Amino acid sequence: MMKTLPAQQMDSAVVGRDFLASIVVFLVALPLCMGIAIASGAPPALGLITGIIGGLVVGSLAGSPLQVSGPAAGMAVLVFQLVSDHGLIMLGVVGLIAGALQLLAGAMRLGQWFRAISPSVIHGMLAGIGVLIFASQFHVMLDDAPRSGGLANLAAIPEAIIKVFPADGSVHHLAAMAGIITIVTIIGWNKFRPKSLALLPGPLLGVIVGTLFALAFALPITLVALPANLTDALNIPTMEALSGALDTEILTLGIVFAFVASAETLLCATAVDKMHIGARTNYDKELRAQGIGNMICGALGALPMTGVIVRSAANVEAGATTRISAIMHGAWLLLAVVAFPFVLNEIPTAVLAAILVYTGYKLVNVAQIRKIAEFGKQELAIYFVTLFGVVAIDLLTGVILGFVLATLKLVYTFSHLSIDVAHDPETNRADVLMTGSATFFSIPQLSAALDKAPRGSEVHIHVEKLDYIDHACLEMLSSWEKLHQSTGGSLIVEWNDLVQRYGRRSGDPAKTSIASLMQRPAA
Repeated sequence: MMKTLPAQQMDSAVVGRDFLASIVVFLVALPLCMGIAIASGAPPALGLITGIIGGLVVGSLAGSPLQVSGPAAGMAVLVFQLVSDHGLIMLGVVGLIAGALQLLAGAMRLGQWFRAISPSVIHGMLAGIGVLIFASQFHVMLDDAPRSGGLANLAAIPEAIIKVFPADGSVHHLAAMAGIITIVTIIGWNKFRPKSLALLPGPLLGVIVGTLFALAFALPITLVALPANLTDALNIPTMEALSGALDTEILTLGIVFAFVASAETLLCATAVDKMHIGARTNYDKELRAQGIGNMICGALGALPMTGVIVRSAANVEAGATTRISAIMHGAWLLLAVVAFPFVLNEIPTAVLAAILVYTGYKLVNVAQIRKIAEFGKQELAIYFVTLFGVVAIDLLTGVILGFVLATLKLVYTFSHLSIDVAHDPETNRADVLMTGSATFFSIPQLSAALDKAPRGSEVHIHVEKLDYIDHACLEMLSSWEKLHQSTGGSLIVEWNDLVQRYGRRSGDPAKTSIASLMQRPAA
């Protein structure tokens, strides 16, 4: 017989697993929170504040218990552009707008609709973000300043590589060494880590090794700057900044932030649901929790948050079973910032940038491109148009381009009809094969094809490759059938092709006319 543990022992076992999982998530989140903040053009402390709120607040309210929230690489490009154009003080204002919109959307039960986006657009967006992060953080990894845009960062990479070779007393080569050692450590650890240390995350080990390397050789490179008191890092919006909330450009950015953060969060929640067999996500509740979290982040001037897949996956893989692990990881982040800022201040920015370079590379998922290609060239075109738009123009434009292309593909699919007509003079029989969707758009094309059938011939309509036919086409076929019968011909629909799809109807299906079809309800 199976032995059942007492409820008290089961509760303690659950808490124990969640406790260990929270440590793992904390170790993954710590370097990423600071690295994403630097990639966003913001102080590292603002990324840590977002991680703390994502754990303590959103973890307590989340509709996806095992999802972990915090600053996301996918938002870094948007935040960087906002900070560059409007200053760091407006970050909180946009965060307040985005959070309020998310809260409203959750209250209106719009959570499911944020998932109604073509996967090709989403993956193209993530790949574009990956390229932008890789290109910008490549320069930071060399203790150099990123350029003004994505294409400029990509174009300047050869120049940055040349700087690695010491010439005029610069330290670019020293920062590069620390960054390369960090990346090599992450890759090597992910590939060769022993099973006994499987829970030790590669990014954390990379930070430790890269930092120790810089300390051992006393490298004169830029280090992380955290304030001794966390309250000194707050970026609370001023009244003047809040008065700019009604500015059209700021409102637009708030809407974009809300849309991108919500889409990324809910797609992440869907992925997390596939990783475990526990409670499923309540999308509206998750959206409301994210809205509250982003409003708090906005009030403090911290980075915006989303559900993040790397930390969430680490949470599930570490054995978490309840929301306790996500909440506790926020507590560990708070403890680290309050009690050990002097330790974090020894981390070189080049090391954190190296983690983001690796993250950007991973976002351009080659395996995912191959998977999308299996669904046809059209899906691949949507993916690359979105990617190019994000990199060459901006994130919103790239997503809009991808969405428009996906919509056009959908319209084409539901309006495209291919018609082949074959006539056998010996039997005076014409076979009409229709492929695709027959709608009122197709009536001129269908009429022209039927007119090719000789007068008095026996016309057979083949429908096995037809996805859809609307009432307008059925009426047109009915009218044409009567006209063709007046010349001594007949029109026969090959119903046997549809037996498996719609079920056999009463009577002889081979002799059923279009007119009788229009009078019968669909099976």
